[in-house]
Amino acid sequence: MVACERCGAQSPSGFRFCGTCGAPLPEAPAPLRQTRKIVTALFCDVTGSTALGEELDPEVLRGVMNRYFAVIRGSIERHGGTVEKFIGDAVMAVFGIPVVREDDALRAVRAAWEIRGRLPEVAREVGVTLRFRTGVNTGPVLMSEGENYATGDAVNVAARLEQAAAPGEIVLGEETLRLVRDAVTVRPLERLELKGKSAPVQAFRLESVDPWAPGVARHFDAAMVGRERELRLLRESWDRVVRESGCHLFTLLGMAGVGKSRLVTELIAGLGGEPHVLRGRCLAYGEGITFWPLVEALTPVGDPARGVIERLRVGGAAIPEELFLEVRRLLQSLSAERPVVLYIDDLQWAETMLLDLLDHVIDLSRGSPILVLCIARPELLEDRPGWGGGKLNAQTVLLEPLGAQESLLLLDQLGNGPGLQARDRIVAASEGNPLFLEEMVALTRETGTVQVPATIHALLAARLERLGSEERALLERGAVEGEVFHRLTVKALADDRLACQLDTRLAGLVRRELIRPHPAMLAGDEAFRFRHVLVRDAAYDALPKSERAELHKRFAEWLEESGADLPELDEIIGWHLEQTDRYRRELGQAIDAGLARRAAQRLYAGARRAADRGDRPAAAGLLGHAMALVVNDAHLHAKLAVELAGVLVETEEVERIEELLAAAERDDALEATAALVRFEWAMRVRPHEAMAMAESRLPGIVEEFARRDDARGLARAHFAWGLAQNLLGRCARCAEHSTLAAEYEYRAGDEGLRARALSWWVSALYHGMANAETVRAAI
Repeated sequence: MVACERCGAQSPSGFRFCGTCGAPLPEAPAPLRQTRKIVTALFCDVTGSTALGEELDPEVLRGVMNRYFAVIRGSIERHGGTVEKFIGDAVMAVFGIPVVREDDALRAVRAAWEIRGRLPEVAREVGVTLRFRTGVNTGPVLMSEGENYATGDAVNVAARLEQAAAPGEIVLGEETLRLVRDAVTVRPLERLELKGKSAPVQAFRLESVDPWAPGVARHFDAAMVGRERELRLLRESWDRVVRESGCHLFTLLGMAGVGKSRLVTELIAGLGGEPHVLRGRCLAYGEGITFWPLVEALTPVGDPARGVIERLRVGGAAIPEELFLEVRRLLQSLSAERPVVLYIDDLQWAETMLLDLLDHVIDLSRGSPILVLCIARPELLEDRPGWGGGKLNAQTVLLEPLGAQESLLLLDQLGNGPGLQARDRIVAASEGNPLFLEEMVALTRETGTVQVPATIHALLAARLERLGSEERALLERGAVEGEVFHRLTVKALADDRLACQLDTRLAGLVRRELIRPHPAMLAGDEAFRFRHVLVRDAAYDALPKSERAELHKRFAEWLEESGADLPELDEIIGWHLEQTDRYRRELGQAIDAGLARRAAQRLYAGARRAADRGDRPAAAGLLGHAMALVVNDAHLHAKLAVELAGVLVETEEVERIEELLAAAERDDALEATAALVRFEWAMRVRPHEAMAMAESRLPGIVEEFARRDDARGLARAHFAWGLAQNLLGRCARCAEHSTLAAEYEYRAGDEGLRARALSWWVSALYHGMANAETVRAAI
């Protein structure tokens, strides 16, 4: 409600004029923007104050307490903390509000240690000795801009640690210790049973603090590997590709930010002969985004790649080998003009189908000058332990952190570096990680001072906080889309205030080297890429979960209207709606059954396409996520269960298939579909039994699908029937059922199964009574 300044009458918020006197109403203040931060909370409480109150006059006691609290406040503020409030005899302070610093945890610990050291001086001054106990803990909180009030489990745990401390003790939480471990000595405590915590909490008693040591020391005593060796190996691999006109796989492994992308950029910049350089990246989200990297890599090729790109956009060929062959032939054709570098980024996030396709290209393109250059984090080998193994034309290299000299050289190459003392601090803080080093130099240029980060998250969070609130909000909205985001996406998710200077603010973010221009995937749009995925993560992590949920929903709805050009659109929309449902559940909000159903149906559509192109792992993953969304929708849950069972018939997960079919069979409308899946399963594990079932079960299944006018069900049933006839050597009947399957799939609009049915029809004609001329005429 808004009060009229003329007559005082209350009017609902949003009204422009008073309903009583008609006077213009004052504009309601904009709601405070909320954000999530990693902060360190400090609780300090006096012990024995009740007994002291019996001994001292209230005015004397008030003076003593005020003097102690003045010293405590001074120490906290001197180390950059904010006193949030006094609670009785306790002080609560937060380090990280209003501004996050990368060394907030260390500042809090040093403040606590300083307070304890100054208390004897205060005791001598006032003639009364007070003993304090202190708890310090680090973690995420939610706060509103312009306020010092923070809420979150990290604050609650800090209070509980203080209560568990003995008089005079300082107790640290586990996360705080991780950030200050090289500046302190501690003694582990027995795991504490804290009120409100479901499990015991590890805590540590602070024994001493080195006032000069960094929270996390930078150690360069271990042997470091420079970049010359890896660059030489890359060049040798390329020279071999060109010299021998052969295909070679080079996989570069390393942790995030260690310099993999920079090394590849240096290689490509030095290549002669103007090779085709095709770059694609695997997305960290959205299971089933199987061929996105190839679509991105091939888009700049233009007309020669248009047909393959369209096949990739709609899910590829029905038989995976057909799509593999098309991609390989395109790459071989390009390599006939000049050598090709197929550069795939973030391969640790690749779908199995993409890895199989790359294997196909590598194994069968021996006579074509193609370098398949993949960069990935070491997790790739956990999911695909055999990647590159056993291939004579493959090489895998692990990229280690830079040595101190290499870090100094990189810093010099950045230009306009800081002074000598600052250079040494930046090199020490980077730990040989080029990302850390580059970001610290950029931050130093902005602020004029060197601030040593405790972690990369803290570094990036501190840098983002130096942006204006509008620029941060734009980054956060871009982060909802992903590492690469589009201008129109940000505009759709921004309010009028943000959208009015959108281009100017995006240009400012480019100048700050937080984002860079990137080829757009949406026609008529511009795209930007976060300079590092960790920048994207830092921006996204700052969003409250409630805001994330709303933005994911709005983005999905915008894609439904504007994203028709994106490949595998259903999977992307389904994933974003799933995130909305997930965050609402985590916040304990009422479940939107309609939204969950929409998400499940989108994921289901993507799963069907994945299954039709033979990508069963992707289909199974999408169906599993869809089922989790609609556990309270019995019919849809059962429908998804029977679809998942159908996808899993080629696996050995017998118990899971049986469980899924049992759930589907409880739904009368799905009984025929479940029976068909049981037949398909029997065809794989008990073919002789399935042959006997074919004539007795399939006619009834077909009749039920026909009664419901279920074209897709009829297509599947006739396709399975045709396979059974083929196993019995009845080619003519196989061709008959395959023809019916193709016709029904045409009605259903499912090209995947239709193509497979037609291939079996041709095979049946060829191996049956028809001659080659008949087959050609039929085709």
